[in-house]
Amino acid sequence: MADITMYELPGCPYCAKVRSKLDELEIEYDTIEVPRSHDDRTEVQEVSGQTGVPVIVDEANGIDGMSESDDIVEYLEETYGSGAA
Repeated sequence: MADITMYELPGCPYCAKVRSKLDELEIEYDTIEVPRSHDDRTEVQEVSGQTGVPVIVDEANGIDGMSESDDIVEYLEETYGSGAA
């Protein structure tokens, strides 16, 4: 099991943006496909407090339910990419 889990919806352009960054940085991750209906997204709501996707959990760094694709991409770049210390 990978340290990073991404909650996503197929066809979501914001999810594709995050997935692209994960692949670019060659980060191993697991995905959980959420239901199309926001009312049925209880698991992602429990993790992040909201029902939108994408959402990531990074157990290695204590990230529990980060949302907003731009924030996730920035975090990944700073933590795992060229911005990493």
